[in-house]
Amino acid sequence: MSGRALRLRRLFPPSGRRLFAVPLDHSVTLGPIEGLEEIGGLAGELVAAGADLLIVPKGAVDRVVPHLGPRTLLGIHLSASTGLGPAPDHKVLVGSPAEAAALGADVVSVQVNFGTPGEAAMLEALGRTADGCRAAGVPLLCMAYVKGPRPPRPEELRHAARAAADLGADVIKTSHPGDPAEFRRTVATTPVPILVSGGESAPDGEGAEGVLRFIDASLAEGAAGICIGRRLFQQRPRGPFLRRVEERVHADRDRPAA
Repeated sequence: MSGRALRLRRLFPPSGRRLFAVPLDHSVTLGPIEGLEEIGGLAGELVAAGADLLIVPKGAVDRVVPHLGPRTLLGIHLSASTGLGPAPDHKVLVGSPAEAAALGADVVSVQVNFGTPGEAAMLEALGRTADGCRAAGVPLLCMAYVKGPRPPRPEELRHAARAAADLGADVIKTSHPGDPAEFRRTVATTPVPILVSGGESAPDGEGAEGVLRFIDASLAEGAAGICIGRRLFQQRPRGPFLRRVEERVHADRDRPAA
């Protein structure tokens, strides 16, 4: 079994255990937003609640690793842009799969914002990263978003997910289209596991119960897991809520020993 296949097996065991992933890369684009002021403490809370995978920028690895449990997986996000620049949707690579593997990554993450002026360059970066991941034996997760002046249509989300998979991504994180049948269709037409994202912002007035209903519905519609950031780590009180999320995602499927 190759290193890439072995790491994919850890992400998605044969038991069907679903993945509880939390992206913590927001500080590069948005700064130290609420809930992400101190990443080490947050990582410790997520691990204690049963999160499987934490995805961080490469410079945050040293602050996060001391808080990881023996079974916690590490993702390293290699795409970057900032909201201070003129093109925040144009992500560029700031590292390589070989560098991520040397830092201990179980998975490499990159982002492609489809429908933006920088789409072609991001697709080229995705292809290069896929090649590097194969050489390094590390799976590739693509955060595949559709950006534009209006909400993306379901067929656009399906197109983006399939394109990312066809260019070499092993796992896709994408937005829920808002319609159960359309999300099921996205899952069915994407040949790799789909993780549902939480979106750029929570719906107005949404509380913890709304997030849990969203997670329940997405998993029932075929998501292989979740990859949600702000809608999880900005909840208060955070610890009890995160444990409720873990119960939803893992249900009775192959819970590991602590």
